[in-house]
Amino acid sequence: MSANEHEVQRERSFRGISKRLAIKYLENLGATQVDDGRVEADDWAADLSTQTVSIGPSTTLTQVDVVFEGDPAALDSLIERFARKAMRAGG
Repeated sequence: MSANEHEVQRERSFRGISKRLAIKYLENLGATQVDDGRVEADDWAADLSTQTVSIGPSTTLTQVDVVFEGDPAALDSLIERFARKAMRAGG
């Protein structure tokens, strides 16, 4: 992906999905993994990181934080399609 002054960044968090599975979904949406936490496509890229979050006194979940960057028009559709896949992953 080449740098462009019209590119934007959008951060989203997804719980109950692994980073490995999130990367697989992004690859299915046209990206190529370039390192452990980054995928790139022609008009967008995404950086992924994970953290453990508490959702009560004794329950934790993995949260995958994804920073999408690219053309705003491409990101709107991409994030919506990725979110649908990620929501199904948690059951």
